[in-house]
Amino acid sequence: MAPDFDGSSTSFKRVCVMDAGGRFGSALVHRLLQRGYFVHAAISTHVEIGDSKNLRVFHTDPLDYHSIVEALEGCYGLFYSSDQPFYDESMAEMEVRAAHNVLEACAQTDTIDKVVFTSSATAVIWRDPSDSTPSSPSPDVDERNWSNVNFCKKFKLWHGLSKTLAEKTAWALAMDRGVSMVSINAGLLLSPDLTITHPYLKGAAEMYEDGVFVTVDPKFLVDSHICVFEDVSAYGRYLCFNHVINCNEDAVKLAQILLPPDVSSLPPSITVGESRMVPQRISNKKLNKLMVDFDCEDPIPSS
Repeated sequence: MAPDFDGSSTSFKRVCVMDAGGRFGSALVHRLLQRGYFVHAAISTHVEIGDSKNLRVFHTDPLDYHSIVEALEGCYGLFYSSDQPFYDESMAEMEVRAAHNVLEACAQTDTIDKVVFTSSATAVIWRDPSDSTPSSPSPDVDERNWSNVNFCKKFKLWHGLSKTLAEKTAWALAMDRGVSMVSINAGLLLSPDLTITHPYLKGAAEMYEDGVFVTVDPKFLVDSHICVFEDVSAYGRYLCFNHVINCNEDAVKLAQILLPPDVSSLPPSITVGESRMVPQRISNKKLNKLMVDFDCEDPIPSS
C-alpha cells in the first residue's frame, strides 16, 4: 500500500536511487516514476536511463562524499545498491568506504527520512560447518544470521565478505546517526546477461548442497524495495528471493543458462535426468508477510 502523503511538500515524493545505471537500478527508477515519484538517478558512468520530467540525473561516485550529498539534496528517501562485475579481497574495503560515505551523507541531509540498503543473501548464508555438530545442527537461515567473516576470508568468498562488512558498516552508522534504514538481502538476480562469472556464484555448489541457493526475479526485487520503503512497519533486514534452487531439474536449467550447452561443468552431485531434492534451509517469511497487502500497481497519490 502506498503511503499517505498530505501534499504539503513535493519532497515526500522525491527519492534518490544510487547505482541507477545498473540493471536493477534502472528498473527501480522506471517503477518509481510509474508510481509518481520524482527521482534523482545517481549514476557513476554515462548511461541512458530514460527521459521524464520527474527525473534528474546526477553523476555520483560513492567514494566522493560531496557528490552523494548533491544527489540527495531535497530527497525524502534513498535506495542504495552497489554491485561490481568482479570482487577480490580489496573490494570489501571499497564497499565499506562507500557505505560509510552514503550513510554519513544521509545523516547530514535533513530531508532524508528512510534508507533502503541493498545487500545480498551472501551476507547471510555463509556459516562455518565446524560451528555445528550432528547432535546440534545449525538452524535454518533467516535475517538474523550474518555470514562468518573469517569463513569468507578463508575460502575467498569475496562477494560475501564485501556485502557482510559493507552492510554491517551501514547498520552501525545508521544506528549511531539515527538514520532510519531497512536492508534487502537479495538472492542471485536473474537477468539475460547473467553468466557463470558472476561473483555471487562463487561457492554455488555448496549453496546448493546446504539448501540456501536462492534467486530473485527483477520485478519481485523492485517491488520488494518499494514495499519496504512505503510500509512504515518495515524494519531491520529482509531476505529477498522468490525461488530456491534445491532440485536437480532447477540446477540443471540454471547451469544451462550460465554455461550453454556444457552440462559437464555441473557439480558432481547434480546429474541430468536424476530426481533429487535438497531440503530448503533458508526462509523469506518476514518479507512475504510484509508484502501480502502491497499493491504493486497502485501509484502514490498526487499532490
